[in-house]
Amino acid sequence: MPNRKFNSKNKRSTSGKFTKQIIEVLFKNPEKPQNYKQIAASLNLTNRIDKEILIKDLQSLLADKKIKESDRGKFKINAERDYLIGTIDVTQSGSAYVIVDGMDDDIFIAKNKKKNALQGDMVRVYLYPKLKGKSDKPEGEIVDIVKRFKSIFTGIFEPQPSGKYGFVVMNSRAIHVDFYIPKDKFNGAEMGDKVVVEMLDWPDDADSPFGQIIEVLGKPDETKTEMHAILLEYNLPYQFPEEVEREAQELDVKIHESEILKRRDMRSVPTFTIDPKDAKDFDDALSIQKLENGNWEIGVHIADVTHYVRPGTLLEQEAYNRATSVYLVDRVVPMLPENLSNVACSLRPHEDKYTFSAVFEMDDNAKVLNEWYGRTAIHSDRRFTYEEAQEIIEGAEGDMKDEILTLDKLAKTLRNKRMKDGAITFDKIEVKFELDQNDNPVGTYFKISKDANHLIEEFMLLCNRKVSEFVSTNKDGKPNNNTFVYRIHDDPDMDKLQDLRLFIKQFGYSLDLSTTKSITKSMNQLLSDVKGKPEENLIETLAVRTMSKAKYSTDNNVGHYGLAFRYYSHFTSPIRRYPDMMAHRLLQHYLDGGKSPAAAPYEEKCIHSSAREKLATEAERESIKFMQVKFMEQFIGEEFYGFITGVQEYGIFVEIPETRCEGMVRLRNMEEDSFYFDQKNYSIVGRKSGITYQLGDKVLIKVAKADLRNKQLDFELLG
Repeated sequence: MPNRKFNSKNKRSTSGKFTKQIIEVLFKNPEKPQNYKQIAASLNLTNRIDKEILIKDLQSLLADKKIKESDRGKFKINAERDYLIGTIDVTQSGSAYVIVDGMDDDIFIAKNKKKNALQGDMVRVYLYPKLKGKSDKPEGEIVDIVKRFKSIFTGIFEPQPSGKYGFVVMNSRAIHVDFYIPKDKFNGAEMGDKVVVEMLDWPDDADSPFGQIIEVLGKPDETKTEMHAILLEYNLPYQFPEEVEREAQELDVKIHESEILKRRDMRSVPTFTIDPKDAKDFDDALSIQKLENGNWEIGVHIADVTHYVRPGTLLEQEAYNRATSVYLVDRVVPMLPENLSNVACSLRPHEDKYTFSAVFEMDDNAKVLNEWYGRTAIHSDRRFTYEEAQEIIEGAEGDMKDEILTLDKLAKTLRNKRMKDGAITFDKIEVKFELDQNDNPVGTYFKISKDANHLIEEFMLLCNRKVSEFVSTNKDGKPNNNTFVYRIHDDPDMDKLQDLRLFIKQFGYSLDLSTTKSITKSMNQLLSDVKGKPEENLIETLAVRTMSKAKYSTDNNVGHYGLAFRYYSHFTSPIRRYPDMMAHRLLQHYLDGGKSPAAAPYEEKCIHSSAREKLATEAERESIKFMQVKFMEQFIGEEFYGFITGVQEYGIFVEIPETRCEGMVRLRNMEEDSFYFDQKNYSIVGRKSGITYQLGDKVLIKVAKADLRNKQLDFELLG
């Protein structure tokens, strides 16, 4: 049944005692009509008053069209009502929520009402009637699985002693079943192997799904094995199909003067790239030259990926399916084959390249006076690392020093204006790992954004914003309703902001939540004040959690809150993001005088791209967790000072500042007292002693265990 928008205002509420139970009974045999006596028997109702209430509840459900009367006095579920389709999100406890487009609240699904649905599956859910006096939160149960999110899983193989069958034990916290494997489906797997299992069937009366082992990844705890498992677990491919690689290899990637004649030739303008030292794909470059009138011409040049990746090709389909490159700790899983991502489309130094550019005339105050968009050809004169550019900004001599210093000055002006307009800046410190030749972590270091990073960031933001404005507004600045792909970011959650305000008060900080402008101003002040303090990472993490999630959409109703931009799109990274490719094609379509296409196909691609981005982010976090645990193996038994970064009813999380590695101290292992969880104050409290441990406290811990299988560190609290 097609999905539809849920509107709680149009729903009548039933006040009966047994409405939910009636629905459950009728669901068990949806095609078999039942009278009130049969329903009463199923509910074990024996007294007269309960039976009278049951009859009234049946009439209420009938009036609300939740059920229908197929024969006189016999009732069935009304299959045309209250079925919704959504995506299931399973919690660690085994219960779940179904996320339905157009519905403000997710539908709660009890642990025993999931009907064999697994994480990410598209499911059909029946929405229970709202009961008077009960929570307004919607609740329901899964009727059937519309589409499996995936059929391939990873886990640890455990054959039974008899050898006749075995189980693949899942590591995922969101999958609470193991796979039954008959002997003829072992395919060479041995006890303890990390394997890939394919789901074959899951009968309604079976506790476990049936599967077959299709690949042995290796022994658990090895970096290569675990990284492959993470990719498979999140349904992310780690190699390209042969036919896609072949199509990439057969492309004509030479630069032709006949093609350059169709473009704006900017090969003589001083141009360079600034990227991380280990980068292999350079998808953006900057050019700068002084104009005769004293202003600056700044070119933001982006790899012209869509020149090579054409609609209808295998490359296009593969790029769409992936939608994003994935950055694990030890590897990059690119959206495009290497022949494109690292060669043809990469703006490598001393090579002519095809680009799609935004060219701005700016004065010394970084005001944009004129703008031009179109396809170009460039020649990068120099490849800088961020460290090299930063040294020049800090006073060292070097190539293109004047150009870098001018761009740095303009970037700082752009940044200051953004901050004044209400942008929020999260310069979170990223932990990186030094890896040996076997990709095992041997050290950590921190990635900190400096002026060179901000230089590139500001001009990419400028390009993304201006492209979006150019497509979406007329010359008078009014919206023109052109279809485009936006990056939108809604306002933060006010309840979470209130919680943050109360929490930071104990550290002496404050947040002004009276207006939108005061929120952003005080949030930036908070992020500035905590710099270098022990509580910096904790408060930054909590602040990030108050923010909404950014996503792609053709509907620009909210703009981008975090950047304080009314119009914003992703345009500057088409090598690694499919939405940027869509933006390139749409911009060229409008430059060619084309009319606005229908938004629906693009919206579908936006939803897909947002979902793939979410999966990639989760996989990246899993790879970091694994590396953190693997790195800390060498420190088992050693003591560290750390800060409490999380408090739950089952334990406290502690982060070690030197490594940014986080572990758990379980309440059951805290022998000094019996502790309880004080949710209101983010703390645990000793019942006898009154000793309190709360968010932000500095504590002494000992590394007790490094559990690579579950990617978890266990700490012992010393005081």
